[in-house]
Amino acid sequence: MEKNQYIVALEIGSSKIVGAIAEKTSAGYLSVKHLQEEKHLNSVRYGIVQNVENIKSSINRILKNLEGMIDGRVTQVYMGVSGRSLHSIVSEVNRSVGSTEPITKELVERIIHEATSTPIRNYDTVDIVPRAYYVDKVETPNPVGQFGSSIKIKVNLIVAKPALKLNLNRLMTFGVPVKDYIVTPLAVAEQILSESDRELGCMLVDMGAETTTVAIYKNKALIYLNTLPLGGRNMTRDVMMGLNVLEETAENVKKNINNPLDPNQVSNVVIEDVSAPEAANYISARTGEIIANINQQLADASVSSDEIQSIVLIGGGAHLGGLQQKLAETIKIRVRMGQNPSVLNILNPEINRLEYIEVFSLLAKAAEQIEDGETCVELNKYENGLTFEGPMTYHTEPQPRPEPVQPARTKAPKKSGWFKNLTEKLSGLMSEDDANDDEEMR
Repeated sequence: MEKNQYIVALEIGSSKIVGAIAEKTSAGYLSVKHLQEEKHLNSVRYGIVQNVENIKSSINRILKNLEGMIDGRVTQVYMGVSGRSLHSIVSEVNRSVGSTEPITKELVERIIHEATSTPIRNYDTVDIVPRAYYVDKVETPNPVGQFGSSIKIKVNLIVAKPALKLNLNRLMTFGVPVKDYIVTPLAVAEQILSESDRELGCMLVDMGAETTTVAIYKNKALIYLNTLPLGGRNMTRDVMMGLNVLEETAENVKKNINNPLDPNQVSNVVIEDVSAPEAANYISARTGEIIANINQQLADASVSSDEIQSIVLIGGGAHLGGLQQKLAETIKIRVRMGQNPSVLNILNPEINRLEYIEVFSLLAKAAEQIEDGETCVELNKYENGLTFEGPMTYHTEPQPRPEPVQPARTKAPKKSGWFKNLTEKLSGLMSEDDANDDEEMR
């Protein structure tokens, strides 16, 4: 009987860190009932870790609490990647090919690798997303098996400042390795956008505390990704500084105004000694700026609003009263709130909330990537009611005095990074007849 697999994911945002564990059965059934979060302030700015030690301690506590819930220990994690500098760059390669031989999957992989071989100054490539294929200048969804004298491949390079991933690596120095880094907005889009969304044209808007990420899809492909340094906390700080109140008070006032984006309709009431109409003026002004920047992304992507059928809104800042309606009125595109991934069965009603959509999407994406027989959790074993594996070990921070030697962790073998992920993404190019060969290659 095959054992169930456990997947652990961590998502680090500008206002909180969330960790969760999903269980995947041999039949592919995916469920989650254990989630932990820690809120923080100023340790992460615009999605980039500033205080490594503080965030490391928070992650340590989250993993320790999760271990207590499952009666085992975490051996590896999937880490979400997001932040201010994350964006896409288009790269393309043209190649002449022999017209007497069909185009192979291996050739496509080599050409894509060539498209990523030139370093981008001041940026690291964290992912590669194929965008379009052309054989003899004619666009095709699948060049493999076709004949032609030339092939052109256009890809999106997902890049970020080196500090983004560097500090994520520094966090995981207490014994738990990162199995893989997953670009959070891409994972969310893949899990919550429908096929028709991506084909007809859709803009995914993730408004967090300090950043707003915009991903635009058309013809089933990602065509644009950018992260704006604006979010819900900007509104809060405007109220805080404009009305001279504490940030906690300003945040509470913002959440308790029914529709702060229409100051003329806000009741003349006082919330924690703050005038609701006055606070609404600050919130409305900043929100207008954020919406204008979101709208500008269409122009930057060379896309008109007529080419986009819908906007899907997610993130903590997305729950501001009246935002959905204001965004639709301004950009003239239908807006709906995103829902948690349908492939994931959330067994605990207390965590079945839209504010966790990012970590749930990471779990669902990681469940697709994890190989048979692998797991992120080692459960404690019992015999006659007694543990024979020894005491559970936790991820302790370095101490001034020597600590007793603890059992060594078994580290999972390292897998290839973006190139492995690229191969998986290209699997869609293979026909069903090639599926067995593809399995042998991986």
